Formats: sequence, structure tokens, C-alpha cells
Amino acid sequence: MDATDALNEIAFWLERELAPSFKVQAFRRAAETIADLTPEELAARARDGRLKRMKGIGARSFEVITQALAGEVPAYLADLRDRSSQSLTDGGTHLRSLLRGDLHSHSNWSDGGSPIPLMVDAARSLKHEYLALTDHSPNLKIANGLSAERLTEQLQIVEQINDDAGDGFRLLKGIEVDILEDGTLDQSTEMLDRLDIVVASVHSKLRSDRRTMTSRMLGGIRDPHTNVLGHCTGRLVQGSRGQRPQSEFDAEKVFAACAENNVAVEINSRPERQDPPDDLIQLALDAGCLFSIDSDAHAPGQLDFLQYGAQRAESNGVPAERIITTWPLEKLLDWAGS
Repeated sequence: MDATDALNEIAFWLERELAPSFKVQAFRRAAETIADLTPEELAARARDGRLKRMKGIGARSFEVITQALAGEVPAYLADLRDRSSQSLTDGGTHLRSLLRGDLHSHSNWSDGGSPIPLMVDAARSLKHEYLALTDHSPNLKIANGLSAERLTEQLQIVEQINDDAGDGFRLLKGIEVDILEDGTLDQSTEMLDRLDIVVASVHSKLRSDRRTMTSRMLGGIRDPHTNVLGHCTGRLVQGSRGQRPQSEFDAEKVFAACAENNVAVEINSRPERQDPPDDLIQLALDAGCLFSIDSDAHAPGQLDFLQYGAQRAESNGVPAERIITTWPLEKLLDWAGS
């Protein structure tokens, strides 16, 4: 098999099983190192020892490359495929099968770890019909948020990817825009008008008092550009970043505003977030809200985290027809633009 594809697939499966990032990046770097070499040049370097001396090629990646060059499925990849053949969850399988896409993902243009084409390739491999590219907005400097100029440049890349696509897959123009402290969105109206999907989230001062946070969230929800309210409590329940309590806000008012303003409540699939918690999912259901099951992927393998969101939605009795990521693309875009 193609050695570059083998290395990238290994990284995908490692990301999916939450392997340490240094381990994942070792295979991504090796793939980048050999990506521009012809098969003949790669084989020649493997034979004469030059491949081992190339920066970014370690003992394991060298083994993977040489086995791929020999026409084999590398043993390390075969093992990963075998142990990744099982579902990530015990439930939600039916609902996961109904999901057509994902409206929250990040590339290396902000704080993701991979270039846009790799995210697109992974989405296609998971049979997504669409993926929204939603890198961060300017205020989130720690995440390399996109200025209007950088976002404009990114949109040109998205258009080119869609122009070149021949399989019906669509990469949606999007953003995860900060809801600023005054309730406004952290991007110009002109730029927001150009997007297919706007996920609005709070990323700062998450321990503000209940009244302040409620007012801030209502401002973001009522902006006509907002389509999805991202990870609404901001909580962290596990993982390398530790734990963080959920924000305090008037959930009944917030979800009533979502229902009134045609804004979907995100069921964030990241294992460390599990956001919203179950009791708030029930409140959003009672309020008549729509939902969006999203991966919030920052790497290709994390796109498969939708399994976690589907399990939580199913266990909370969320009807499939109220989940916008089960909708066909045309219906989704009609809704988002209304």
C-alpha cells in the first residue's frame, strides 16, 4: 500500500483511541517527510540507508514504510485496524448511522493539528456527506484565531476543495466564533454573511456570575448569524487539561432563546467535554430545541468521536428528526440560511 497513506492512517487510529499527541505527530511528521518522494525514490532511499537518516523518520515509521513498499499492510497498522474494529461506545449505533455530517471541526489554521485536506480525507473515509470547517475567531489568540484576512484566504481554499470534489462531498464554510463579553460575535458582519455555518461559543471568563453569563449567551444566540450554540457549559470532565466546572447560566432562558431564534444546541462529542450534561439536554428537549451532534475534532481521527455524541443523544431520547446533522445537505443549508 502507499506508505504515506499507511502513516496517515496509523495517526488516524491513534487519534481515535486518544493516544498521546507526540506519538500521533511522529507518524504525521513521517508522512509529511516522504509525501513528495516518488515510490521509486522512496524505495531507493530505503535500500541504501538514506531513509533512516531523514529527519522525521524513526524506527517504527521506517518499519511501516518498508513493509508498505514490499506490498504488505504494515503490521503496526494491521494491529491498529484490528483493535479499532469495535465501536467506541456500547450504544448510539443506530443514531450514529443516521448522521450525515459534522458542523464543528478545526484545522491547523487555528488550534487543530492537521491541514484541511487531511481533515477532508478523514471525513470522506467516515462516509460524511459534509463537514463544516470551523476554526476559531480572532479574539481567541491562544488558539491562533483567524482574522478576517486569514478567514478570507481559507474560504478560497474551501471553494477550491469543493470545486475539485467529484463525489458529492461538501466542505462547508464555517467558523467557531467567540461570543464576546458584551454578547456580540467576534467577526465582522461581512465575513459572517459569507459563511454556511456559524457555531457560537463562550471561551473566556467561564466563571462569570449567572446573570452576566446568561446575558452574554443570549446576545450571541440572538445574533441572526448564529446557527449552533457550541459546548454551552464549557465544562471539562476528564482528560489532559484536567477538570473544569460548568458555567452558571439560566438554562431555561438560554434554551428558550435557542428555540425562538432557530439555533441548535450542540451535543459536543469530545470525551473530555460531554457537554451539555444530561439534565441540560432534557431542558433543551423540553424547550423545543434542535440539536447538532458535532465532534469538535482537532485532528482527523477525532472526527469519529461522533459515536460518543450519538450515544448521549440516544440515551437522552433526542429524536433523530430534531438533530440537524441527520438532515440532508440541502435541508441543512436552507435551515441555516433562513
